[in-house]
Amino acid sequence: MDVDAVLLARIQFAFTVTFHIIFPSFTIGLAAFIATLLVRWRMTGEERFQRLARFWTKIFAISFAMGVVSGIVLSYQFGTNWSRFSEVAGNVVGPLIGYETLTAFFLEATFLGIMLFGWDRVSPNLHVTSAVLVAVGTSMSAFWILAANSWMQTPAGHEMINGIAHPVDWVQIIFNPSFPYRFAHMFTAAYLTTSLVVLSVGARYLVANKFHEDAKTMIRMGLGMVAVLAPLQLLIGDAHGLNTAEHQPAKIAAMEGHWDGSKPASLVLFGWPDAAAETNHYEISIPNLASYIITHDFNGTFKGLKDFKPEDRPPVWAVFVSFRVMVGIGLLMIVTGFVGAYLWWRRTLFDTGWYLKAVSYMWPLGFIAIVAGWWVTEIGRQPYLVYGILRTKDAVSPVAFGAVLTSLTLFVLVYSSVFSMGVMYINRLIEKGPEGKAAETPDVLPSRPLSAAQDSEPQPGAAE
Repeated sequence: MDVDAVLLARIQFAFTVTFHIIFPSFTIGLAAFIATLLVRWRMTGEERFQRLARFWTKIFAISFAMGVVSGIVLSYQFGTNWSRFSEVAGNVVGPLIGYETLTAFFLEATFLGIMLFGWDRVSPNLHVTSAVLVAVGTSMSAFWILAANSWMQTPAGHEMINGIAHPVDWVQIIFNPSFPYRFAHMFTAAYLTTSLVVLSVGARYLVANKFHEDAKTMIRMGLGMVAVLAPLQLLIGDAHGLNTAEHQPAKIAAMEGHWDGSKPASLVLFGWPDAAAETNHYEISIPNLASYIITHDFNGTFKGLKDFKPEDRPPVWAVFVSFRVMVGIGLLMIVTGFVGAYLWWRRTLFDTGWYLKAVSYMWPLGFIAIVAGWWVTEIGRQPYLVYGILRTKDAVSPVAFGAVLTSLTLFVLVYSSVFSMGVMYINRLIEKGPEGKAAETPDVLPSRPLSAAQDSEPQPGAAE
Protein backbone atom coordinates (compact mmCIF):
# COMPACT_ATOMS: atom_id res chain seq x y z
CA MET A 1 0.00 0.00 0.00
CA ASP A 2 1.46 3.37 -0.98
CA VAL A 3 1.60 6.43 1.28
CA ASP A 4 -1.57 8.00 -0.20
CA ALA A 5 -3.55 4.83 0.45
CA VAL A 6 -2.21 4.70 4.01
CA LEU A 7 -3.40 8.26 4.58
CA LEU A 8 -6.82 7.45 3.12
CA ALA A 9 -7.12 4.36 5.32
CA ARG A 10 -6.35 6.51 8.37
CA ILE A 11 -8.89 9.11 7.29
CA GLN A 12 -11.50 6.42 6.75
CA PHE A 13 -11.01 4.91 10.19
CA ALA A 14 -10.93 8.37 11.79
CA PHE A 15 -14.17 9.31 10.03
CA THR A 16 -16.04 6.17 11.06
CA VAL A 17 -14.75 6.09 14.65
CA THR A 18 -15.61 9.78 15.09
CA PHE A 19 -19.20 9.04 14.14
CA HIS A 20 -19.26 5.90 16.25
CA ILE A 21 -17.93 7.32 19.50
CA ILE A 22 -20.69 9.94 19.66
CA PHE A 23 -23.45 7.38 20.15
CA PRO A 24 -21.94 4.90 22.66
CA SER A 25 -20.74 7.77 24.83
CA PHE A 26 -24.29 9.17 24.83
CA THR A 27 -26.00 5.84 25.46
CA ILE A 28 -23.69 4.98 28.37
CA GLY A 29 -24.91 8.01 30.28
CA LEU A 30 -28.46 7.85 28.96
CA ALA A 31 -28.94 4.22 30.03
CA ALA A 32 -27.89 5.15 33.56
CA PHE A 33 -30.21 8.18 33.50
CA ILE A 34 -33.19 6.07 32.40
CA ALA A 35 -32.44 3.44 35.04
CA THR A 36 -32.25 6.19 37.68
CA LEU A 37 -35.60 7.60 36.58
CA LEU A 38 -37.26 4.19 36.79
CA VAL A 39 -35.74 3.40 40.18
CA ARG A 40 -36.97 6.73 41.51
CA TRP A 41 -40.40 6.02 40.04
CA ARG A 42 -40.58 2.71 41.93
CA MET A 43 -39.32 4.33 45.13
CA THR A 44 -41.58 7.40 45.06
CA GLY A 45 -44.51 6.33 42.90
CA GLU A 46 -44.36 9.70 41.10
CA GLU A 47 -45.61 9.34 37.54
CA ARG A 48 -43.31 12.06 36.16
CA PHE A 49 -40.27 9.79 36.50
CA GLN A 50 -41.88 7.00 34.48
CA ARG A 51 -43.09 9.50 31.91
CA LEU A 52 -39.58 10.89 31.45
CA ALA A 53 -38.13 7.38 31.30
CA ARG A 54 -40.51 6.52 28.44
CA PHE A 55 -39.54 9.69 26.63
CA TRP A 56 -35.77 9.19 26.92
CA THR A 57 -36.00 5.47 26.13
CA LYS A 58 -37.18 6.34 22.62
CA ILE A 59 -34.12 8.52 22.12
CA PHE A 60 -31.91 5.82 23.64
CA ALA A 61 -33.22 3.25 21.15
CA ILE A 62 -32.26 5.37 18.15
CA SER A 63 -28.86 6.28 19.55
CA PHE A 64 -28.14 2.65 20.48
CA ALA A 65 -29.06 1.45 16.99
CA MET A 66 -26.80 4.00 15.30
CA GLY A 67 -23.97 3.08 17.67
CA VAL A 68 -24.31 -0.61 16.83
CA VAL A 69 -24.38 0.03 13.07
CA SER A 70 -21.32 2.26 13.12
CA GLY A 71 -19.48 -0.15 15.42
CA ILE A 72 -19.95 -3.08 13.05
CA VAL A 73 -18.23 -1.12 10.29
CA LEU A 74 -15.19 -0.55 12.50
CA SER A 75 -14.72 -4.25 13.15
CA TYR A 76 -14.74 -4.98 9.42
CA GLN A 77 -12.07 -2.36 8.82
CA PHE A 78 -9.62 -4.29 11.00
CA GLY A 79 -9.70 -7.03 8.39
CA THR A 80 -9.97 -4.96 5.22
CA ASN A 81 -7.60 -2.04 5.84
CA TRP A 82 -5.55 -3.07 8.88
CA SER A 83 -4.81 -6.78 8.52
CA ARG A 84 -1.22 -6.40 9.71
CA PHE A 85 -2.53 -4.88 12.95
CA SER A 86 -4.79 -7.90 13.41
CA GLU A 87 -1.80 -10.18 12.83
CA VAL A 88 0.51 -8.43 15.31
CA ALA A 89 -1.97 -7.47 18.05
CA GLY A 90 -4.88 -9.85 17.43
CA ASN A 91 -3.86 -12.27 20.18
CA VAL A 92 -4.42 -9.49 22.71
CA VAL A 93 -7.04 -7.18 21.20
CA GLY A 94 -9.21 -9.98 19.78
CA PRO A 95 -10.02 -11.62 23.13
CA LEU A 96 -10.71 -8.23 24.73
CA ILE A 97 -13.28 -7.43 22.03
CA GLY A 98 -14.63 -10.97 22.44
CA TYR A 99 -15.06 -10.43 26.19
CA GLU A 100 -17.15 -7.36 25.40
CA THR A 101 -19.46 -9.49 23.25
CA LEU A 102 -19.69 -12.31 25.80
CA THR A 103 -20.36 -10.11 28.82
CA ALA A 104 -21.70 -6.71 27.79
CA PHE A 105 -23.37 -7.21 24.42
CA PHE A 106 -25.22 -10.39 25.37
CA LEU A 107 -26.44 -8.70 28.55
CA GLU A 108 -27.66 -5.68 26.62
CA ALA A 109 -29.28 -7.81 23.91
CA THR A 110 -31.09 -9.96 26.48
CA PHE A 111 -32.68 -7.12 28.42
CA LEU A 112 -32.85 -4.33 25.82
CA GLY A 113 -36.08 -5.71 24.34
CA ILE A 114 -37.73 -5.77 27.76
CA MET A 115 -36.55 -2.23 28.43
CA LEU A 116 -37.82 -0.93 25.08
CA PHE A 117 -41.09 -2.84 24.73
CA GLY A 118 -41.90 -4.06 28.23
CA TRP A 119 -43.99 -1.07 29.21
CA ASP A 120 -47.31 -2.43 30.59
CA ARG A 121 -46.31 -5.92 29.35
CA VAL A 122 -44.10 -7.10 32.22
CA SER A 123 -44.14 -6.35 35.92
CA PRO A 124 -42.77 -2.94 36.92
CA ASN A 125 -39.98 -4.54 38.94
CA LEU A 126 -38.83 -6.66 35.97
CA HIS A 127 -38.91 -3.61 33.72
CA VAL A 128 -36.85 -1.56 36.16
CA THR A 129 -34.41 -4.45 36.53
CA SER A 130 -34.01 -4.69 32.76
CA ALA A 131 -33.18 -0.98 32.55
CA VAL A 132 -30.58 -1.32 35.30
CA LEU A 133 -28.98 -4.33 33.58
CA VAL A 134 -28.86 -2.51 30.24
CA ALA A 135 -27.07 0.33 32.01
CA VAL A 136 -24.65 -2.18 33.52
CA GLY A 137 -24.14 -3.70 30.08
CA THR A 138 -23.26 -0.39 28.45
CA SER A 139 -20.75 0.28 31.22
CA MET A 140 -19.18 -3.16 30.81
CA SER A 141 -18.93 -2.56 27.07
CA ALA A 142 -17.03 0.66 27.72
CA PHE A 143 -14.78 -1.22 30.15
CA TRP A 144 -13.62 -3.77 27.57
CA ILE A 145 -13.31 -1.34 24.66
CA LEU A 146 -11.24 1.04 26.77
CA ALA A 147 -9.12 -1.85 28.03
CA ALA A 148 -8.28 -2.74 24.43
CA ASN A 149 -7.61 0.86 23.44
CA SER A 150 -5.57 1.55 26.56
CA TRP A 151 -3.40 -1.49 25.85
CA MET A 152 -2.70 -0.02 22.42
CA GLN A 153 -1.60 3.19 24.17
CA THR A 154 0.43 1.60 26.98
CA PRO A 155 1.06 -2.09 26.16
CA ALA A 156 1.73 -4.40 29.10
CA GLY A 157 1.39 -8.05 30.10
CA HIS A 158 2.56 -9.47 26.75
CA GLU A 159 5.68 -10.80 25.07
CA MET A 160 6.81 -10.37 21.49
CA ILE A 161 7.63 -13.57 19.60
CA ASN A 162 8.68 -13.14 15.95
CA GLY A 163 7.03 -9.72 15.88
CA ILE A 164 3.71 -11.03 17.22
CA ALA A 165 2.28 -9.99 20.62
CA HIS A 166 1.36 -12.94 22.83
CA PRO A 167 -0.54 -12.49 26.11
CA VAL A 168 1.33 -13.43 29.28
CA ASP A 169 -0.65 -11.77 32.10
CA TRP A 170 -4.27 -10.78 31.39
CA VAL A 171 -4.51 -8.72 34.55
CA GLN A 172 -1.63 -6.56 33.36
CA ILE A 173 -3.09 -6.43 29.86
CA ILE A 174 -6.49 -5.24 31.06
CA PHE A 175 -5.29 -2.97 33.86
CA ASN A 176 -2.40 -1.57 31.89
CA PRO A 177 -0.75 1.68 33.09
CA SER A 178 -3.16 4.09 31.36
CA PHE A 179 -6.41 2.12 31.72
CA PRO A 180 -7.62 3.42 35.12
CA TYR A 181 -7.14 7.04 34.05
CA ARG A 182 -8.53 6.55 30.57
CA PHE A 183 -11.58 4.65 31.83
CA ALA A 184 -12.38 7.22 34.52
CA HIS A 185 -11.89 10.10 32.08
CA MET A 186 -14.06 8.61 29.33
CA PHE A 187 -16.75 7.33 31.68
CA THR A 188 -17.09 10.74 33.32
CA ALA A 189 -17.15 12.39 29.90
CA ALA A 190 -20.04 10.13 28.85
CA TYR A 191 -22.06 11.01 31.94
CA LEU A 192 -21.28 14.70 31.50
CA THR A 193 -22.37 14.60 27.87
CA THR A 194 -25.72 13.01 28.71
CA SER A 195 -26.26 15.32 31.69
CA LEU A 196 -25.67 18.37 29.54
CA VAL A 197 -28.14 17.11 26.92
CA VAL A 198 -30.78 16.47 29.61
CA LEU A 199 -30.15 19.91 31.13
CA SER A 200 -30.33 21.56 27.71
CA VAL A 201 -33.59 19.85 26.74
CA GLY A 202 -35.17 20.79 30.07
CA ALA A 203 -34.09 24.42 29.61
CA ARG A 204 -35.43 24.37 26.06
CA TYR A 205 -38.85 23.30 27.30
CA LEU A 206 -38.90 25.86 30.09
CA VAL A 207 -37.92 28.70 27.74
CA ALA A 208 -40.73 27.62 25.39
CA ASN A 209 -43.13 27.33 28.37
CA LYS A 210 -43.81 23.63 27.71
CA PHE A 211 -43.82 20.52 29.90
CA HIS A 212 -43.11 22.62 32.97
CA GLU A 213 -42.96 19.86 35.59
CA ASP A 214 -40.88 17.54 33.40
CA ALA A 215 -38.56 20.37 32.38
CA LYS A 216 -37.81 21.22 36.00
CA THR A 217 -37.06 17.59 36.80
CA MET A 218 -34.65 17.34 33.87
CA ILE A 219 -32.94 20.60 34.81
CA ARG A 220 -32.46 19.53 38.41
CA MET A 221 -31.06 16.12 37.53
CA GLY A 222 -28.91 17.33 34.62
CA LEU A 223 -27.52 20.34 36.45
CA GLY A 224 -26.80 18.32 39.57
CA MET A 225 -24.60 15.94 37.58
CA VAL A 226 -22.84 18.73 35.66
CA ALA A 227 -22.12 20.67 38.84
CA VAL A 228 -20.49 17.62 40.44
CA LEU A 229 -18.83 15.88 37.49
CA ALA A 230 -17.35 18.86 35.62
CA PRO A 231 -14.93 19.83 38.45
CA LEU A 232 -14.23 16.14 39.07
CA GLN A 233 -13.34 15.70 35.41
CA LEU A 234 -10.75 18.44 35.75
CA LEU A 235 -9.00 16.47 38.49
CA ILE A 236 -9.26 13.19 36.54
CA GLY A 237 -7.92 14.90 33.42
CA ASP A 238 -4.94 16.26 35.35
CA ALA A 239 -4.09 12.77 36.64
CA HIS A 240 -4.54 11.37 33.14
CA GLY A 241 -2.19 14.01 31.77
CA LEU A 242 0.52 13.12 34.30
CA ASN A 243 0.16 9.47 33.32
CA THR A 244 0.49 10.44 29.65
CA ALA A 245 3.61 12.47 30.41
CA GLU A 246 5.18 9.36 31.94
CA HIS A 247 4.27 6.86 29.24
CA GLN A 248 3.78 8.95 26.06
CA PRO A 249 6.04 12.01 26.38
CA ALA A 250 5.80 12.92 22.69
CA LYS A 251 2.02 13.17 22.98
CA ILE A 252 2.18 15.46 26.01
CA ALA A 253 4.75 17.65 24.22
CA ALA A 254 2.38 18.00 21.26
CA MET A 255 -0.57 18.74 23.56
CA GLU A 256 1.38 21.53 25.24
CA GLY A 257 3.02 22.80 22.06
CA HIS A 258 6.35 22.37 23.87
CA TRP A 259 9.40 22.24 21.61
CA ASP A 260 12.54 22.78 23.70
CA GLY A 261 12.80 20.28 26.52
CA SER A 262 15.89 21.96 27.99
CA LYS A 263 13.83 24.90 29.25
CA PRO A 264 10.81 25.16 31.58
CA ALA A 265 7.59 24.98 29.56
CA SER A 266 5.08 27.79 29.27
CA LEU A 267 1.37 27.06 29.29
CA VAL A 268 0.39 28.01 25.74
CA LEU A 269 -3.14 29.41 25.77
CA PHE A 270 -3.14 30.18 22.07
CA GLY A 271 -0.70 29.62 19.25
CA TRP A 272 -0.14 28.15 15.81
CA PRO A 273 2.36 25.27 15.92
CA ASP A 274 4.72 25.13 12.95
CA ALA A 275 6.27 21.65 12.68
CA ALA A 276 8.68 22.72 9.92
CA ALA A 277 10.05 25.69 11.89
CA GLU A 278 9.70 23.86 15.23
CA THR A 279 8.04 26.80 16.93
CA ASN A 280 4.66 28.32 17.76
CA HIS A 281 3.51 31.43 15.93
CA TYR A 282 1.26 34.08 17.54
CA GLU A 283 1.82 32.43 20.91
CA ILE A 284 0.03 33.68 24.01
CA SER A 285 1.35 31.82 27.05
CA ILE A 286 1.92 31.87 30.79
CA PRO A 287 5.62 31.31 31.58
CA ASN A 288 6.60 28.11 33.44
CA LEU A 289 3.00 27.10 34.20
CA ALA A 290 3.04 23.97 32.02
CA SER A 291 6.19 22.85 33.85
CA TYR A 292 4.39 23.25 37.16
CA ILE A 293 1.36 21.28 35.93
CA ILE A 294 3.44 18.41 34.55
CA THR A 295 6.35 18.30 37.02
CA HIS A 296 4.87 20.21 40.01
CA ASP A 297 7.90 22.50 39.78
CA PHE A 298 7.86 25.89 38.08
CA ASN A 299 11.44 25.32 36.94
CA GLY A 300 10.96 21.64 36.09
CA THR A 301 11.56 20.33 32.60
CA PHE A 302 10.07 17.57 30.51
CA LYS A 303 10.77 16.35 27.01
CA GLY A 304 9.95 18.68 24.15
CA LEU A 305 9.18 17.77 20.56
CA LYS A 306 12.77 18.51 19.53
CA ASP A 307 13.86 15.60 21.73
CA PHE A 308 12.18 13.23 19.26
CA LYS A 309 13.09 12.58 15.65
CA PRO A 310 10.61 14.20 13.24
CA GLU A 311 9.37 10.78 12.16
CA ASP A 312 8.63 9.90 15.81
CA ARG A 313 6.50 12.98 16.50
CA PRO A 314 2.69 13.03 16.30
CA PRO A 315 0.97 15.58 14.02
CA VAL A 316 1.39 18.58 16.33
CA TRP A 317 -1.24 20.99 15.05
CA ALA A 318 -4.19 18.59 15.29
CA VAL A 319 -3.25 17.41 18.80
CA PHE A 320 -2.53 20.94 20.03
CA VAL A 321 -5.84 22.42 18.79
CA SER A 322 -8.01 19.44 19.79
CA PHE A 323 -6.61 19.52 23.31
CA ARG A 324 -7.55 23.18 23.70
CA VAL A 325 -11.04 22.59 22.37
CA MET A 326 -11.54 19.80 24.92
CA VAL A 327 -10.16 21.78 27.85
CA GLY A 328 -12.03 24.95 26.85
CA ILE A 329 -15.37 23.12 26.77
CA GLY A 330 -14.54 21.45 30.08
CA LEU A 331 -13.94 24.82 31.73
CA LEU A 332 -17.19 26.13 30.25
CA MET A 333 -19.01 23.15 31.77
CA ILE A 334 -17.53 23.95 35.18
CA VAL A 335 -18.72 27.55 34.91
CA THR A 336 -22.16 26.37 33.74
CA GLY A 337 -22.48 24.01 36.68
CA PHE A 338 -21.25 26.59 39.19
CA VAL A 339 -23.57 29.36 37.97
CA GLY A 340 -26.53 26.99 37.77
CA ALA A 341 -25.90 25.66 41.29
CA TYR A 342 -25.68 29.23 42.59
CA LEU A 343 -28.98 30.18 40.94
CA TRP A 344 -30.51 26.98 42.29
CA TRP A 345 -29.30 27.86 45.78
CA ARG A 346 -30.79 31.35 45.38
CA ARG A 347 -34.07 29.73 44.18
CA THR A 348 -34.04 31.75 40.97
CA LEU A 349 -32.85 28.99 38.62
CA PHE A 350 -36.15 28.51 36.81
CA ASP A 351 -36.73 32.26 36.41
CA THR A 352 -33.31 33.30 35.10
CA GLY A 353 -34.10 33.55 31.41
CA TRP A 354 -30.60 34.37 30.17
CA TYR A 355 -29.14 31.28 31.84
CA LEU A 356 -31.87 28.92 30.63
CA LYS A 357 -31.64 30.28 27.10
CA ALA A 358 -27.85 29.91 27.03
CA VAL A 359 -27.99 26.38 28.42
CA SER A 360 -30.65 25.35 25.89
CA TYR A 361 -28.03 25.74 23.13
CA MET A 362 -25.24 23.88 24.92
CA TRP A 363 -26.33 20.30 24.13
CA PRO A 364 -23.62 19.67 21.46
CA LEU A 365 -20.69 20.68 23.67
CA GLY A 366 -20.23 17.31 25.35
CA PHE A 367 -20.09 15.53 21.99
CA ILE A 368 -17.57 18.03 20.63
CA ALA A 369 -15.39 17.62 23.73
CA ILE A 370 -15.47 13.82 23.44
CA VAL A 371 -14.50 13.92 19.76
CA ALA A 372 -11.72 16.43 20.48
CA GLY A 373 -10.43 14.28 23.33
CA TRP A 374 -10.54 11.18 21.16
CA TRP A 375 -8.53 12.97 18.47
CA VAL A 376 -5.94 13.97 21.08
CA THR A 377 -5.69 10.34 22.20
CA GLU A 378 -5.53 8.72 18.77
CA ILE A 379 -3.62 11.31 16.75
CA GLY A 380 -1.26 11.88 19.66
CA ARG A 381 -0.31 8.18 19.60
CA GLN A 382 1.06 8.51 16.07
CA PRO A 383 3.22 7.34 14.40
CA TYR A 384 2.31 4.18 16.32
CA LEU A 385 -0.82 2.09 16.16
CA VAL A 386 0.36 0.04 19.13
CA TYR A 387 2.65 2.39 21.02
CA GLY A 388 6.28 1.38 20.76
CA ILE A 389 5.43 -1.90 19.01
CA LEU A 390 3.70 -1.34 15.67
CA ARG A 391 3.87 1.75 13.49
CA THR A 392 0.73 2.77 11.63
CA LYS A 393 2.40 2.58 8.22
CA ASP A 394 3.37 -1.04 8.95
CA ALA A 395 -0.12 -2.09 10.04
CA VAL A 396 -2.09 -1.58 6.84
CA SER A 397 -3.37 -4.11 4.32
CA PRO A 398 -2.14 -4.20 0.70
CA VAL A 399 -5.28 -2.50 -0.57
CA ALA A 400 -5.16 -0.30 -3.66
CA PHE A 401 -5.62 3.47 -3.44
CA GLY A 402 -8.76 3.36 -5.57
CA ALA A 403 -10.43 0.74 -3.38
CA VAL A 404 -9.84 2.76 -0.21
CA LEU A 405 -11.03 5.96 -1.91
CA THR A 406 -14.22 4.25 -3.11
CA SER A 407 -15.07 2.82 0.30
CA LEU A 408 -14.28 6.14 2.01
CA THR A 409 -16.57 8.00 -0.39
CA LEU A 410 -19.38 5.52 0.20
CA PHE A 411 -18.94 5.75 3.96
CA VAL A 412 -19.17 9.54 3.85
CA LEU A 413 -22.33 9.45 1.74
CA VAL A 414 -24.08 6.70 3.71
CA TYR A 415 -23.11 7.98 7.14
CA SER A 416 -24.07 11.54 6.29
CA SER A 417 -27.53 10.53 5.09
CA VAL A 418 -28.36 7.83 7.65
CA PHE A 419 -27.07 9.66 10.69
CA SER A 420 -28.56 12.96 9.60
CA MET A 421 -31.96 11.29 9.43
CA GLY A 422 -31.39 9.73 12.84
CA VAL A 423 -30.49 13.04 14.44
CA MET A 424 -33.48 14.71 12.76
CA TYR A 425 -35.79 12.03 14.14
CA ILE A 426 -34.34 12.47 17.63
CA ASN A 427 -34.96 16.20 17.34
CA ARG A 428 -38.56 15.51 16.32
CA LEU A 429 -39.03 13.34 19.39
CA ILE A 430 -37.62 16.12 21.56
CA GLU A 431 -39.95 18.66 19.95
CA LYS A 432 -42.90 16.36 20.63
CA GLY A 433 -41.81 15.98 24.22
CA PRO A 434 -42.92 13.60 26.99
CA GLU A 435 -46.37 12.06 26.64
CA GLY A 436 -48.91 11.64 29.40
CA LYS A 437 -51.72 13.42 31.16
CA ALA A 438 -49.50 15.65 33.23
CA ALA A 439 -47.30 16.45 30.25
CA GLU A 440 -50.31 17.39 28.13
CA THR A 441 -51.65 19.84 30.72
CA PRO A 442 -51.02 23.43 29.53
CA ASP A 443 -48.49 25.25 31.65
CA VAL A 444 -49.36 28.70 32.88
CA LEU A 445 -46.38 30.74 33.99
CA PRO A 446 -46.74 33.90 36.08
CA SER A 447 -46.67 37.18 34.19
CA ARG A 448 -43.57 38.30 36.10
CA PRO A 449 -40.53 36.34 37.37
CA LEU A 450 -40.92 34.56 40.65
CA SER A 451 -39.09 36.03 43.59
CA ALA A 452 -36.88 33.95 45.79
CA ALA A 453 -39.67 33.79 48.35
CA GLN A 454 -42.23 32.65 45.79
CA ASP A 455 -40.11 29.88 44.26
CA SER A 456 -40.54 26.86 46.46
CA GLU A 457 -38.20 24.58 44.48
CA PRO A 458 -35.83 22.49 46.60
CA GLN A 459 -32.20 23.49 46.86
CA PRO A 460 -29.32 21.37 45.57
CA GLY A 461 -29.08 18.05 47.33
CA ALA A 462 -32.66 18.21 48.63
CA ALA A 463 -34.97 15.28 48.02
CA GLU A 464 -37.37 15.52 45.08
